[in-house]
Amino acid sequence: MTGNEPRRLTIDIYSDVMCPWCLIGYGQISQALSQLEGEITAEIRWRPFELNPDMPPEGERQEAHLQRKYRRSAEEGAALQGQMKAIAESAGVSLSYEGAGEAPPAMMWNTRDCHKLLAFALEQAGPEAQTALKLALFRAHFNRREHLGDREVLLDIAASAGLHREAARAALDDPDLEARVLAEEQQAWDMNISGVPAMIVQDKFLIPGAQAPEVYVNALRRVAEKIRAAG
Repeated sequence: MTGNEPRRLTIDIYSDVMCPWCLIGYGQISQALSQLEGEITAEIRWRPFELNPDMPPEGERQEAHLQRKYRRSAEEGAALQGQMKAIAESAGVSLSYEGAGEAPPAMMWNTRDCHKLLAFALEQAGPEAQTALKLALFRAHFNRREHLGDREVLLDIAASAGLHREAARAALDDPDLEARVLAEEQQAWDMNISGVPAMIVQDKFLIPGAQAPEVYVNALRRVAEKIRAAG
């Protein structure tokens, strides 16, 4: 690599589709990479982390979920949602309902099948296609409030993101693929990742949580400098 070429890094993002901070974190690191254009480029890969692996197929209303899991009142939950929407806007992403008519209830869904499709996308089509699917899932959940526990809905989203629908359907029934997803989730716990987003740069440098763009800029520059110094 010559001195004029940008340093290419890999960034593995452990996240869940139900996680608003994961979408915010993606917006923030995207802004950071824009600031680093010509200096650092990144290959982003999405890794599985289920915030609620025991979520039943019928899902749970978001408000009730926040009250049950985090002991937040309805007022506290609404205040947090408002804060997150404002941060999301500054990060260039949206958590707001954008469908027609009155917004349906915000729900939490089991995301095992989402993660299986994301693993399939990475293996079969590569990181850019996987990111396209991830963003399509985020839009379906936050902006359209679709039922992400419904396989047909997921297959519609996969097809809209450019994946072969029937190949995606087969992937959902592939026990080996599910085993790989579960192994990656266990790997996250083995690395002491207990919350998301968590970003692993070059397979070894952890950046936890959704951070301001300038934090990512500084962190990625430090990683690039360590790599350069190591020769």
